[in-house]
Amino acid sequence: MEPIKLEDDKYCFACGKKNECGLKLSFNYSNGKITAEFTPSKIYQGYKDITHGGIITTILDEAMIQAAIAEGINPMTAEINVRFKEPLMVNEKTAVEAEITKRGSRLIEAHARLLRQNDGTVIAEARSKLIPAK
Repeated sequence: MEPIKLEDDKYCFACGKKNECGLKLSFNYSNGKITAEFTPSKIYQGYKDITHGGIITTILDEAMIQAAIAEGINPMTAEINVRFKEPLMVNEKTAVEAEITKRGSRLIEAHARLLRQNDGTVIAEARSKLIPAK
C-alpha cells in the first residue's frame, strides 16, 4: 500500500471552515494543551435534545489529532476509546481539551476531555493511539 498523503482542503467535518454541515471547531494551543469550545445545536442530536455520541466522539478525536498537529506530527487515529459520563444536552456550552501523553516514533498516545463550561463536569473523555503519517 502506498503512503497516504494527508491534505487539508478545509472540508474536514470537525474543523473545516468550508464544510456547511461541519462542526467548524477552532482550536487554540498553549502549554502543551489544545482547547476549543463547542455548543451543539439540535441538528447534532441523537435522542430528543441529547447530543449524539458520535458527535462527542468526533470532537474528542479531532482534539487529540489537533494536539499532535500542534506538536509537528501529522497523524491518523489508529484506536480511540471513549468513556461517556454525562449526557450533553443540545445548546449546552462545552470546552474540549486534549494533550499528547506519550510520544514515540511509531505511535503517539493522547488524552481528551469534553467539559461543561458552567461547572467543569466531565461529559466524556477519550484516549487514543495515533500513527504518524509517513
